[in-house]
Amino acid sequence: MIEFGSGKTLRRLDEMLDEAINGTFEESRYDETELSRLEAKWKQYLTSSKMSMEKTKQEKENVKALVSDISHQTKTPLANILLYAQLLEEQTKDKGEKELAEQIVRQTKKLEFLLQSLVKMSRLETEMLKVIPQKESVKKLIQRVLWEMEEKAQKKHISIVSRVEDDIQAVFDLKWTQEALGNVVDNAVKYSPENSRIVIEAKSWNFFVCISVSDEGIGIPEEERAQIFGRFYRGSRVTGQEGVGIGLYLTREILQREGGYIKVFCLKKGSRFELYLPTEREICQNC
Repeated sequence: MIEFGSGKTLRRLDEMLDEAINGTFEESRYDETELSRLEAKWKQYLTSSKMSMEKTKQEKENVKALVSDISHQTKTPLANILLYAQLLEEQTKDKGEKELAEQIVRQTKKLEFLLQSLVKMSRLETEMLKVIPQKESVKKLIQRVLWEMEEKAQKKHISIVSRVEDDIQAVFDLKWTQEALGNVVDNAVKYSPENSRIVIEAKSWNFFVCISVSDEGIGIPEEERAQIFGRFYRGSRVTGQEGVGIGLYLTREILQREGGYIKVFCLKKGSRFELYLPTEREICQNC
């Protein structure tokens, strides 16, 4: 049994721990010769923990710098490649050359989308971009997403029906939540057949507003429901279609930062995603 003389050792250990928690622990403040064996071990542990925290912080800063550099350095070259490919596509009369130009345009757009998604994901994970939730109109959010998806839905003759009351409000970051809901609606359009229908509804409960997106698409197998929100995960039914498996991961991350969450249900035909947004700031820890 260790005896602590007059509580001095306990007080010193408590003081060290408080300083470590507050981020003010300094190894030089404690003379090794004046410390008991237990205090010396405690000092070594806290010193090691502080060094580990500083290393993690530095690595995080390095990732931030790398993400910013990648975003900046790739923006102009990709825009130029896309421009030249489109010019070539317009000016060439040779069928073979036109097909090659079209392929370059498609692949460049795919690469641009991938880089943008990776940058968004990295900025969220490293907290370079903050989600700032505030009281907003849910109808305004849904209308923004509908405007964004209108052209893509029309190309497949898909009708999007919106059912939301004017006075429903929730606490969320409008820009990032548009990204989150947009990812879900984009998937619904992408994986639904032509001449089908997508229904977006919003209902207000005591603590959350639920935005549901129901489609008549390919659906999600029961065994994959727990995996679809993972980073880079792509379901067995969509492997032949374009995509990188980041959209639903980003949606979940954004909602969690706002104090919300997402659920998915299998329907007889298609699937339904439910996005939950807090109705009050007290529910949202980031507010």
